Amino acid sequence: MRWRNRSILARWLLSGEWQAHKVQSGVAVIAIALGVALGFAIHLINTAAFNEFSAAARSLSGESDLEVRGPQATIDESIYPLLAEQEDVELANPVLELDVSLPNHSRERKDATLKILGLDIFRASVMAPDLIGIPAEDKLFDVLADDAIFLSPAAMEWLGVKQGDILNLSVGTQTVALRVAGGLRRARAGQRIGVMDIATAQWRFHRLGQLSRVELKLLPGTDKAAFKAQLEQELEPQNQYLVAEPTTGETRVANMSRAYRVNLNVLAMVALFTGTFLVFSTQALSIVRRRHQFALLRVLGVTRKQMLGQVLWEGAILGFIGSLLGLALGYATATSALHYFGGDLGGGFFPGIKPVMHFDPVAAMVFFILGVGITLLGSAAPAWEAATALPAPALKSGSEDTALARLGNPWPGLLFLASGILFTRLPPIFDLPIFGYLAVAQLLTGGIILMPPLSALIFTVVFRMAQHAGRARPVLTTALARLANAPNQAAIALGGILASFTLMVAMAIMVASFRVSVDDWLRHILPADLYVETAASGDTRGLTPDEMKALAETPGLVRVDFFRSSKLMLDPSRPNITLIARPIDISEPGNTLPLTGESIPVAQLPKGAIPIWVSEPMVDLYGYTLGKHVTLPIAIPARTFIVTGVWRDYGRQFGAIQMRLADYQALTDDRLVNDAALWLEQGVAPEQVIESMRQLPFGNALKFSDPGQIRALSLNIFDRSFAVTYLLEGVAIIIGLLGVAASFSAQALGRIKEFGMLRHIGMTRRQILGMLAIEGGLLTALGVVLGFVLGGCISLILVFIVNPQSFHWTMQLSLPWESLLSVALTLMFLAAFTAVASGRHAVSGNAVRAVREDW
Repeated sequence: MRWRNRSILARWLLSGEWQAHKVQSGVAVIAIALGVALGFAIHLINTAAFNEFSAAARSLSGESDLEVRGPQATIDESIYPLLAEQEDVELANPVLELDVSLPNHSRERKDATLKILGLDIFRASVMAPDLIGIPAEDKLFDVLADDAIFLSPAAMEWLGVKQGDILNLSVGTQTVALRVAGGLRRARAGQRIGVMDIATAQWRFHRLGQLSRVELKLLPGTDKAAFKAQLEQELEPQNQYLVAEPTTGETRVANMSRAYRVNLNVLAMVALFTGTFLVFSTQALSIVRRRHQFALLRVLGVTRKQMLGQVLWEGAILGFIGSLLGLALGYATATSALHYFGGDLGGGFFPGIKPVMHFDPVAAMVFFILGVGITLLGSAAPAWEAATALPAPALKSGSEDTALARLGNPWPGLLFLASGILFTRLPPIFDLPIFGYLAVAQLLTGGIILMPPLSALIFTVVFRMAQHAGRARPVLTTALARLANAPNQAAIALGGILASFTLMVAMAIMVASFRVSVDDWLRHILPADLYVETAASGDTRGLTPDEMKALAETPGLVRVDFFRSSKLMLDPSRPNITLIARPIDISEPGNTLPLTGESIPVAQLPKGAIPIWVSEPMVDLYGYTLGKHVTLPIAIPARTFIVTGVWRDYGRQFGAIQMRLADYQALTDDRLVNDAALWLEQGVAPEQVIESMRQLPFGNALKFSDPGQIRALSLNIFDRSFAVTYLLEGVAIIIGLLGVAASFSAQALGRIKEFGMLRHIGMTRRQILGMLAIEGGLLTALGVVLGFVLGGCISLILVFIVNPQSFHWTMQLSLPWESLLSVALTLMFLAAFTAVASGRHAVSGNAVRAVREDW
């Protein structure tokens, strides 16, 4: 019976609070729901995209146990007989894998390439039967035809072709026409691939004698680890082959997108973190408002333990409802995002797939517990105050601010700040800035904890200055007196907005710094008047020496620089790096490359040393520090190079190396180039040069861009990549404004007696509303100032610690003052308006009735 009575009392208290203050409770629920929804949605999208991309990559390897590939895109096919004759190998499957440009799509989309697999139909039918083409019944030998290609359903839909149509593909400056002979057996949904006979692929795409990899299926009972070690030892003298398991490709995909996925998940927690302070302010103000009720219940026999449980239970109910709503909203958001925008969230890591949404019960439970836990965390301090408050003082009027006196202790806040500063000095864990994120959380928490003593100090000084001035208006003086003498309630009202505005400032500065740095970098690396490429991307790009000569002899040119770019695999578990060969003045490399520091002078280079310049990620990921001698497998035998300088590169996150074109051609005898930079004679318009080059026999295969177009496209891709960040900033600000509305509304209702007394001594309703507007404006102004300071400190962590440790590049600091000031002024206006709107109901009643309870 006693338990039943307690349950009835708990439900009665909760029901009464929610019915009397629906807005405050609703805002807290919305805050938790938004935080859980964003985190759950981003997790579902990333997981679906990553799993689908990994599954698609695995499907290309079939049932192989090991694969042998080279550090470059292709290897010599002479390795195939050696592998096929190994005693423990049941089947060796040669594969030629190419990303081929589409001439009709490359001008519309920068990533318009089709992945094509050249397969030995007899071996692939055992190793990867899902990749076998399905020819027409009367053309069974199309699987071996020299003009046939088989496309997955997604590729047919994307290219707008059907069985029997002709598909044009780019090979350098030439076009190859292939017949769509049919579809594939069981390609994954959204997977855009084409399959053809391997000999045909080698011939058509100028890869005679070359393979991408050889897949090995071992005999049953073979010790895979021992065989792998033996094969590596056997191939080691040639220094041009890598032996890896197919699962290594999944690790490579995971490493490729891990930093981006982790940063998105952390940003998604911003809204939930902001919601913590909103729950705290809602519960704290509820405790202050019901202080008399709780004191009376204590007098009537309710124990401290029961009171503590009551407040925590109320918070848990808020978290329970908010988390359930968040999970539903997150799933709906993720489903819509995958349907309309795909699975890369702007990062571009998962092209050519169509992820299918699956509800993840484990992740849902984690986010549900996280939402409820955050709510309980925000309710802990108010619950402790309700349980430990002495009944006699709590029954007296005017003791509301003393209930929050513990908030005025600055030492916890200082401890958080000190630990945050300490975390900034710690290294990354698993190549992720874990301590950097913790430092951000510590600084933000410490800053918010310091709000009550700071606001008390600042408003006390301002109040005294106003008194000494002697000309302050009564309304302003009353507002300042309230803020100076009740700083704890003021700080609670500002907790949510300070958290959201601080994080908004920090992220805005980080994104602006990154964008400005990218823009400056593009200006440095695009000095020419016009740029030419044979295709937007792909493995079959290239200009021959005769075509290079024809371009260089075009009238109106002062200078032509040719570039050769290719991929290198230095570590099977990491994404490929990019090797760029181009003309570089070794005496003044800074004129060509955006160097981050000094380079080794020519006079100090060892005799016969071949210089290379590496991007910043190469230093972090591979240890290619200045002056280090490294071996690159770009020739046989592999040659040793010396790192002569480090340059900034925002286009290739996983590392890039630049070397002189003459050195590259001397080592590899590769005379093809991918792109060209053109400097025009004075007075010659780019259109004239473009028109002349269009008249060349291969002119239609060329794509022209001026620096302005490249910069605009690159910055557009940048903005699209950070679209989710912009969304999260907006959500954080909305939650903060909701917190201001809830806090001011709760405080206004709790100050009905105060307003009644002010009405008795002569203040009008208009003056009281003006006082509330001043309080809201001044509080938000203080929050904005502190948010600028705290957000600026956090932005330094994001710019100089989190980004370099996540993406391995550095940037310059840039402050977007105009946008930040506009947001700050808007917040101050909205806060003042919210305070007035919240106070209208509190001052609308009868003045005598408002103070009657004190008689």
